[in-house]
Order: sequence, then C-alpha cells, then structure tokens
Amino acid sequence: MNPPPKHVFKPHDARTPKEEANPLNPMQWVPEGWRPKLVAVDIDGTLTDANKRLHVGAVEALRALEAAGIPVVICTGNTRPIAYGLWRFIGLSGPLVCENGGVLWYPNGEVVLRAQGSEAEEACRWVAEQLPGIDADGIATNRWRESEWCLKTGEDMEAIQAALSDSRWSHLTVLRTGFAIHVMDPCLSKGQGLAEVLDRLDLSPDDVLAVGDAPNDLSMFELVGWSIAVGGAFPEVAAVASVASPEPHGATFPPLVEAILASE
Repeated sequence: MNPPPKHVFKPHDARTPKEEANPLNPMQWVPEGWRPKLVAVDIDGTLTDANKRLHVGAVEALRALEAAGIPVVICTGNTRPIAYGLWRFIGLSGPLVCENGGVLWYPNGEVVLRAQGSEAEEACRWVAEQLPGIDADGIATNRWRESEWCLKTGEDMEAIQAALSDSRWSHLTVLRTGFAIHVMDPCLSKGQGLAEVLDRLDLSPDDVLAVGDAPNDLSMFELVGWSIAVGGAFPEVAAVASVASPEPHGATFPPLVEAILASE
C-alpha cells in the first residue's frame, strides 16, 4: 500500500479537549489501515518526564510492540551506555541510534562511530575560556560521549553560538534540547543516523513511526512516514508532527501502541 501522507492530522487542531476525551470519538493516532514496520523512540522527555523519570506504562507498551513483531529503535541524544541499559532491561530488539546519530549500535555488537567527539570537546573548552561562567565539563554523561560534547542546558546558547561562529570551530552545530546543549559535527543528526540504520535493515522510512519531543527529533520526523510529538514537546516539534499527543511524555505510549496494534 502507499505510505501515509505526512502532517495531515493534528488532533489538537481538529478536536476540542472534550471531544478528545470522548470514547465515542476516539483520537486517530495512526492512519487507518497502516501499521509501522519499526518504531523509533527518543528517551529524555519522551519515555521520561522532565525529571527523567521513566514512565512504566511506556515500558509495557514498547514490550507489546516487540511481542507483536514490531522492533523498537531507541533514537536518542543520550549516550550508548544509557541507551543500551534501557534496551537490555526493556527487552528491545532494534539497533540504537545514540548521541544524535553520532553512534550507531547493532545487536550483534557492532558499533559505528560517525564522528569524533574530541573536536567538540576542544571547542567547548575554548568557549569556556572566552565566556566566564560556562562549565566546560558540561553534563555528567560527557564522560561516556564518543561523538559530541554537551554543555548544560541553562548556559547562554546564543553567546556560545556567537563565540564559535568567529572561531575555527564555526562549522560545528549547536543545538539545545530540554536536557543539554549539544555541540557536534554538522554530519550528525538523528535523521541521518536513523536513515543509515534503516538502509542496513532494508526498511523504507515510509514504514517507520517516530516519537519525540525536542528540536533534535525534527530530522527524524522529516525522515519517517508518521511522527508523534508527545505532550509537553517543544512547540516547534508539535507543530510539524503528524500527531500531537494530548498525553504528557511517556503517557503517550499506552494509547498509541493500542492503536498501532489494533490497526490492520
């Protein structure tokens, strides 16, 4: 069948909250007659809330997808050790796209490093020398980062961008999520990393559903056939998603997966 049209249905535009809650007028999570062959999910702010607490219902929902033969790919700005821990304890089967596409991991143990993080770290340490108050050590997970470097999300991103724009690191991308400011090689994005994984799996992006919440998920949304912005997502992410969920963060997954498994 033809892939579903993108960005057609937005429940927050089409229905009032009262209508969304009416069981006789259920929300359309996925196009009628379409079921994804793979689901790509973000971690922070998507499977978790703003306090990084994992939603238990989301875990059960992802297990139900796997049991139905729909593999789940974690597609995150977080590091490989953290993503692997979730992959193992939830019981997933898909590859991992980590550090915004900078690190790919396959269940056979193969690791693909798409960029070196040393340049980004060097740039961040230089910025900290130029801008008093910037913490060059950044966030705690930097000790495991392989392809990028992250500063704390509360730092002055505009000042960081301005400093880098006049430096030998002007080519680096600077991107804020709700949890960090990512400094990385311009070849890195979740969309590019996921595209490489899908090519390896011989899957069309049109057959993939992606769930996210932050600006680093936009490239993933542009790639796939259907996208879901969880409740609490950045406004610019909700605006371009195929569906903007009325449920906050991980609470999106139980009704979404129920709808996927009910589709034919």
